[in-house]
Amino acid sequence: MKITEHIAQAKGKTLFSFEIIPPQKGKNIQELYNNIDPLMEFKPPFIDVTTSREEYIYIDKDGLLDRKTTRMRPGTVGICAAIKHKYNVDTVPHVLCGGFTKEETEYLLVDCHYLGIENVMALRGDAMKHEQYFKATNGGHTFATELVSQIQNLNTGKYLHDVIDADDKADFCIGVAGYPEKHLEAPSLVTDLKRLKQKVDAGADYVVTQMFFDNKKYFEFVAAARKEGIMVPIIPGIKPIAVKRHLQLLPQVFKIDLPEELIKEVEQCKDNKAVRQVGVEYCIQQSKELLKAGVPVLHYYSMGKSDNIKAVAQGVF
Repeated sequence: MKITEHIAQAKGKTLFSFEIIPPQKGKNIQELYNNIDPLMEFKPPFIDVTTSREEYIYIDKDGLLDRKTTRMRPGTVGICAAIKHKYNVDTVPHVLCGGFTKEETEYLLVDCHYLGIENVMALRGDAMKHEQYFKATNGGHTFATELVSQIQNLNTGKYLHDVIDADDKADFCIGVAGYPEKHLEAPSLVTDLKRLKQKVDAGADYVVTQMFFDNKKYFEFVAAARKEGIMVPIIPGIKPIAVKRHLQLLPQVFKIDLPEELIKEVEQCKDNKAVRQVGVEYCIQQSKELLKAGVPVLHYYSMGKSDNIKAVAQGVF
């Protein structure tokens, strides 16, 4: 079922969902199942699975450095299929511009269609570790809007190099990212909203926000988006703080602000166990306010661990 259909069938009731990270190559999927199992009691209608882009490694070969491409967390589509059939829940693979050619993207989407995966999250992706700014892969997309257009074309039977007239066409529900505090590369929030509108006009069906810790910024973002003519569901993405280092790491990586009250509470913690509890309690209050406002879904970034997400869900749902 499509994400938009899940939201429509809920008839105003806020749904619970979460995002997971594939295990690193060489590890077993069972660890992932162990972190999904405790969250299934909250009946998530869908689970997002992230995709990692390529990384470069250098291998010493006879005194010369030979650059090779690797992916630390492969298997997103396979994991989506495994979760879908093990838990009977819809899965949403993340599809990236960065690290993939248009042909590779098409192959991935065809695989998703074969497997009955009806939802995808279309993202530009981040710059590589050695790059200051994002650079498009040779033969790939530069912007998420272009990726959305490719997916939408596939929905009409239009492939990259031919048109296929078939009764069983792909019909993907397309999610895209939104940034309540603007994308770190956008010159302004107004400009960022215009780019989001372009993604919706290209065929995006819903928006999931980057994490935020001040609900006011989410509410203002939704109001501004509606004024811009963006009328699709806007799902808040939430993450509980888990370690003291997040005070520096999250603002640095995601260019977001943390509320002073949360900063003070975390700074007073003696260890990360106490920080984790503060993060859970703050996230519960944040979630309750969003729930009261009638958001369509509360979407949690689990980062592969479920204990704090379960504690939040128990306090909210």
